[in-house]
Amino acid sequence: MRWKEQLLELKPYQPGKSINEVKRQYGLAEIVKLASNENPFGSSDRVKTAIADFNGQFSIYPDGYATELRSKLANHLGVKENQLILGNGSDEIIQMIARGLLSPGTNTVMAVPTFPQYKHNGIIEGCDIKEIPLVNGAHDLAAMAVAIDASTSIVWLCSPNNPTGIHITDEELTNFMAKVPEDVLVVLDEAYFEYVTAEDYHDSFQLLNRYKNLIVLRTFSKIYGLASFRVGYGIANEETIAALEPVREPFNVNSLAQAAAIAALDDQEFIEKCKMANSAGLQQFYQFCDQAGLEYYPSQGNFILIDFNADGQDVFQFLLERGYIVRSGKALGFPSCVRITVGSMEQNTGVIEAIKEYLRVHTPISN
Repeated sequence: MRWKEQLLELKPYQPGKSINEVKRQYGLAEIVKLASNENPFGSSDRVKTAIADFNGQFSIYPDGYATELRSKLANHLGVKENQLILGNGSDEIIQMIARGLLSPGTNTVMAVPTFPQYKHNGIIEGCDIKEIPLVNGAHDLAAMAVAIDASTSIVWLCSPNNPTGIHITDEELTNFMAKVPEDVLVVLDEAYFEYVTAEDYHDSFQLLNRYKNLIVLRTFSKIYGLASFRVGYGIANEETIAALEPVREPFNVNSLAQAAAIAALDDQEFIEKCKMANSAGLQQFYQFCDQAGLEYYPSQGNFILIDFNADGQDVFQFLLERGYIVRSGKALGFPSCVRITVGSMEQNTGVIEAIKEYLRVHTPISN
């Protein structure tokens, strides 16, 4: 078989351990998953009602234009319907963008560490990858701007950044966009947008009106609690969306997913409650880390990256055996850290107690 050479050593995405897998492996009755930045409060009751009442014909293809969802989403965001592109999760839109713009002889610029699918898709398309190290968990936008050259097709920005939770400020993004050539697409991944509380967070929609080379990605997988349905979307200038649409697979957002997303948008009170609970949960972790002497990145997402000054895989394993699935920093580019999804107050308290147990019996690595 004549596979692309770059695929031969490329590892597929490795999802975190599932609840059932851990239950079987360790014989535990109760498992708390705080690894994938899912909403611990689930989804709106309106979603559950919409799915229970769904009476679509399963033998018929979904609405390929996602007409009702597109209309409701455009109204919610205050944009035109033709400024939107829908995807099977924002992951698929990342894939569309890479497929449409990257090829051998081009390059793409991104931070490191950041969401790994930017690089993954770049490798598949055979382009060169330019990775610019984070500075204190934040994008080094000045260095990223310098890295752009005549062969650059895409720049990826993740704000808040996964896995650090650090955001790009409005001033930083405005200054950066002014430096990017018009023929280079800037992809601004705002997967955790609804959790942000920072007053200086960027206003990407104001920039969309000024720059045709900007696309903003958002998702229903995080605060909306629809991760299992896989619905994401991009917002950009009409010309950018029109150029990207031929790459989109037909019928890529299924009928149940469309119904769930439509119902979810109708319950913004649920979203606000989740945002407030997340802020309170982050404060739980901040207070604990400050008392325990653990360094961490202040987060604008629904997760926190904590540095244990130890092997992150060992911390992950210790917590796993006590019924808490978190994310080892080894896979995220922070080998002495773990990333923990902010859960309910009870879940946060539980994992913090397990961490206290770890700290009592383990000595940090000396520098």
